[in-house]
Amino acid sequence: MTSDRFGNEYAPGLPYARGDLIRSTQDDLTKLRAAWTTIKGHVASNGIDSVFNFSGLERSAHLQPEDLGLLDDELAPALYGDRLNALCLEHLGGDPDQHSVLISNRLTAGLLVSILTMVKPGETVIGVSASYSHPANVRAVKRAQATLVDTVGLNGFRQALQEHPTPSLVILTRLAVSYEILPISEIEPIIRLAKKSGARILVDDAGGARVGPAVFDQPRTLELDVDVAATGLDKYGTIGPRLGVLAGNQQLIERIRASAFEMGIEARPMLYPAVVRSLEQYDPARVRELVATTKKVGGELKKLLGNRITETPVIIQLMGEDVLEIAMERADLKERPVMPIEATAALAMLLLRDYGIITVHLAGIPPGTAALMIKFIPPETLARFGGARKLALAINESLDQLARVIGIPQAMRELVLGAPPVADMAST
Repeated sequence: MTSDRFGNEYAPGLPYARGDLIRSTQDDLTKLRAAWTTIKGHVASNGIDSVFNFSGLERSAHLQPEDLGLLDDELAPALYGDRLNALCLEHLGGDPDQHSVLISNRLTAGLLVSILTMVKPGETVIGVSASYSHPANVRAVKRAQATLVDTVGLNGFRQALQEHPTPSLVILTRLAVSYEILPISEIEPIIRLAKKSGARILVDDAGGARVGPAVFDQPRTLELDVDVAATGLDKYGTIGPRLGVLAGNQQLIERIRASAFEMGIEARPMLYPAVVRSLEQYDPARVRELVATTKKVGGELKKLLGNRITETPVIIQLMGEDVLEIAMERADLKERPVMPIEATAALAMLLLRDYGIITVHLAGIPPGTAALMIKFIPPETLARFGGARKLALAINESLDQLARVIGIPQAMRELVLGAPPVADMAST
């Protein structure tokens, strides 16, 4: 797809259209700063418990008392490095005789350095997922001055190979940005075909590294016979920090490591104790618990919004076009006042302003989707908020509030960006 249901063409490298309100990543960052100001106000007025993280992401650093004196870039790798490597390989199904580990300062950074290391200018990269490759991969391939051919599923991949029989790299995304999963019946032949073509295989397994095995009984990532696996520590059963874990073929990882250090995108080694603690506490049962809690919220939302709620096997979402349409219907507007991504941004800011709810829309810079996603909800956070029904009502009431401002440009600007822009600095 290259346009949304309203006919708006997608922005380059993104699965949604930009608008006049949120024109660029610079505006996304302005929105984030406005969100931080709102969070600060909640905490100042009512304490930290007045903020509820429903983003599905855990981006904290959890440490034991004995770790605190070792938060040092020399001491931490010396004392925690071996344990970290063993835990990462166990987590991803690796073999210490064949695989090495690199921790990057973000998953996006790990994908970028991996692609820049494995791809030369002018080469072809094939992406394959259940819907579309993450914008982080799209941007990385562009920076490598290569061509990305993005495909959906096994049939799409086969067709791409017929047209591009010698790709240098295949980027396999097990759990797509849309949270649809590739079944193992498609993953295995995709890997065989990729290997037959001579391509290296990079798995962008951001959340799939845990969701695949824990929910769908799939193999761990490096058990899939791929070259490099990449995941994030802030997703679905791990508890932060927001770092990337790369593991794979030893010689290849060493090349990627060298590039990462040259580019300054390796993780600070002082964070290794937090990586160890995150992986030590991981339990696949926690992933299943997060999914079950999310489905409870989905059930309550469907009572209020009906078939406007989109479900996958693991999450629920309100598509950006649906957010916009609902607000227009409730405001009795016939002409589209903003883009879907901007309607979602405003809804996210209303949920934060009025209820202290942090959604994943505020965590992505730029967001990977125009949808408002409800995913991997911790049951203890939901209970503290007041339960699934209360959360569903908060979303529905925020849609009412959105309808009151969506047709007023200045009100939308102040809601989403915090204040009018000082100057016109639109960029792509």
